[in-house]
Parts: sequence; structure tokens; C-alpha cells
Amino acid sequence: MALSRFWTFILILSIGYALLMLAIGKQYSLNAMINGEQGEPLVIAEMDPNGAENKALLLAITEAGDAGFQRGDTLYTISKSGALRATMGNQPADGLFATCRNTITDLWLPLIGYLTFFCGLLNLLIDARAMEKVARFLSPVFHRVFPDLRKDHPAYGFMTLNFAANFLGLDSAATPFGLKAMESMQEDNPDKDRATNSQIMFLCLHAAGLTLLPTSIIGYRAAQGASNPADIMIPMIITSFAGTLAALFLVAWKQKLNLFNLPVMGAILLVTAIIGGLMAYIATLAGVSKFHFTDNLSNGMLLVIIGLIVGYAFLVEKYFTAKGTNMFDSFVHGAKDGFTTGLRVLPYMLAMLAALSIFRNSGLMGIVMDGLTFVMSNVGMNKEVIDAIPVALMRPFSAGGSRGFMLDAMKTYGADSVTGQLSCLFQGAAETTFYVVALYFGTVNVKDTRYTLGIMLLSGLVCVIAGIFVVQFYF
Repeated sequence: MALSRFWTFILILSIGYALLMLAIGKQYSLNAMINGEQGEPLVIAEMDPNGAENKALLLAITEAGDAGFQRGDTLYTISKSGALRATMGNQPADGLFATCRNTITDLWLPLIGYLTFFCGLLNLLIDARAMEKVARFLSPVFHRVFPDLRKDHPAYGFMTLNFAANFLGLDSAATPFGLKAMESMQEDNPDKDRATNSQIMFLCLHAAGLTLLPTSIIGYRAAQGASNPADIMIPMIITSFAGTLAALFLVAWKQKLNLFNLPVMGAILLVTAIIGGLMAYIATLAGVSKFHFTDNLSNGMLLVIIGLIVGYAFLVEKYFTAKGTNMFDSFVHGAKDGFTTGLRVLPYMLAMLAALSIFRNSGLMGIVMDGLTFVMSNVGMNKEVIDAIPVALMRPFSAGGSRGFMLDAMKTYGADSVTGQLSCLFQGAAETTFYVVALYFGTVNVKDTRYTLGIMLLSGLVCVIAGIFVVQFYF
């Protein structure tokens, strides 16, 4: 319900605001909202080159050449139709048509590939009866966190793989595991339109995104000339761990779960010890060695997981024979299921991303972000922190948009500045909240997400606050 209201309100408000700005002359054209592409110059006016008052401007543009004539923040060029065109700034997001096209080519088609392959592997685990063993092994901890699920529920295995993939920074692998977890929990959902407690707990933990190896962020920092691209790792681990604990305890409080028991506290301490040990080892590495280690560890662990799944399935091949199938056919059957899942996902991806495109290009989101930045500056917040806030504000709405802000912050202020470091932290330690809710609940046709969105946003806020303290302390 909350997601539906959000989607409805941002569409109505954004369209209304854009039309109002057009009516009062504050916006020149609506073309950018429909046909424009991110980064293109925003047209603010067009003039007749034959007008007497524009002769001097036409001469200045002609003398300036293809680059155009710059006057203040405004760039004057000659359009393909021959008109004098004034542009200022760049378009913040793809227009509606470009968003629809790019959602298919850049997001959905790659996701189909990931789903097809990893769902094939997951079907090997199911037919090899490995999920039953994983569920029994994890049930002492998981049954206390997900008490509505039976102790041998297959979702435990899917969730474990999802958390492991997130932990290693393997987002592409985490999504198929997470979608399978949601589907398996949905099978036991008595009210198919309403999210269960277990689905909410899982999705909030998934969105908190405990991350050990932020390989993509390290790569962006290296590209921007950071002196030590991997130095963001330890702050990222601390920040994402704080967000994960916040999500766990907030949902537990809402669901009246008692987490203060030996299995759960033991699991938290074990994860803390693993993180602490890896942090201690990573701290001994320097420069390229850190990046080399993290890259090999994340990709190596993925290969190990694939190898273990196939190897275990081979050792218990008798289970496949008993079902009248074999390992390859089992993989293909699961892959087909992954492709079907991908088809169900598309409408929800497209609906949310199209709405966010209109929201950003209308200018309404810019007003919201400017307002929050103004408030923060007037309560005495450090300017270096304020300059990174746009990444945190954009992250729940758009991964691409927040990534653009992050890269711009590193380019403007320096990859090793507090602003640059904090922007990377906001990008890597948080999740695209609205997109995740639409994707995961949309896949299983859940309409009432209950308090999921609120908890996820609160967990994101904890990440932001923790990130600010960690960066200022660590750097």
C-alpha cells in the first residue's frame, strides 16, 4: 500500500509541477522529460537567428565555432533547425522513453541472464536435497529470526546464499537467490496479497546489504585517481554492519521477537569476529594489494560456490536418477524457471523507474534535495558532509542517479576528500529502496508491503548517520 501511494503521488505531483512551471514560463519545454537522455544540455530558450536583436549573438556563436558561445552559466549554440539555442546545466535523468528503453537493455536483459544461470544452479541444490540439509543446519538461528517459517523451510538456504552474495559484493548473484527466497516464502503465505513477517524481515536485511568487498566502489575510486582506492573498505564494512543491525532490531521490535538468545547472539558475534578478522588482515595490505585481494576473494568465492554446488550434486547423483532426470536437465529446468521469473519482474521494474524518471526531470526532486541541504547547513552541519548528502538522498530512488552524484563529488572535490569518501560510502552501504521493494514484492504479487518501506528507510538513515561519524573518525 505504501509503495502504491508513493508511486501515485510522485507521478501526480511531478506532472502537475512540470505543467505549472511550463504555464508560468519557468520551464521552456517538456521534451526533455519525454525524449531526453541523462547528461544532455537542458534547453532554456530558442530564438530566431533572423531577428535584429539576435544578430550580435549569432555572430558571437559563429566566431566561437562548434563549442558554442558561453555567457555566464548559459551556453548558446545553433540547433540543427538553425535556431539559436540557449542551454543551461544537464538533464538529471533519462526521459520517459529513454528510461523504458534502457530498463530493457541495461537492466532487464542482464537480469534475465543472471536469473537463468543462478536459478539453474539453485534447482541443482533442490533436486540434490541440499537445501534440506542447509535448512536444518541454520534452523537454530533462522527459526528465531523467522519464527513463522518451519524449521526445514527451503527459504533458509536461498536467504543464506543471498546474504553471502551481498557480503561479497556480488549484487548480480544476490538478486536471483533473493527472488527465490521470496517465492518460496510466498508459497506458505496464507494471504497472498499481504507481506508476511518473514518476507519483511528478509527484505529489510537484504536491503541493509552487509558488504565486505565493495569491489565496484573501489573500481570507481581507482578510476577517479584515489591514492588508495581500497581504503574505503573498512568504513564500508562498519557502516553497512550498523545498517544491518538496525534493520534486524527494528523489524524484531515491530514483530515482537526476542533476539537476545544464545543462537542469535552467537551468530551476531561470529559475524562480528569474521568481519573483525578480515578487517585486521586487510589493514595490513596497502595500495594495489588491497584491490587485488578483494577482487580475487569476491570472484573466487563465487567460483567456489558454483563448484561446490555442482560437485555436491555430482556426489549425490542418485537423487537425480531416482527422479528420472540428470544434473544437466535439472539445471535447464531451473534455468527456465529463472527466465519465467524475469518476465514477471519487468512490469514492476518499468513502473517504478519510469515514475522516478518523471520525478527527477520535473525538477521536484531537486527542490526537495535543495530544501534538505538548506536545513542541514542551518543546523551547523559540516560543509564537506553537506556536499555528499545528494548521494544519500538519491540512493533510495535511483542507483544510477546516486552513482552520478558520487562520481561528480569525487571529480569536484577529489576522491580522497571527506566529501568524496563519504559519497562512496553512501553509494556502497545503502540500497535502492523503492526499486528493491517494487522488484521483490512485485515478483510474488504482494500488494500490501505493510511497514517494510518505513523500516528500510530508517535503516538507510542509520547508514547515513553511521557513515558520517565513521568517515570523520577514520579519515
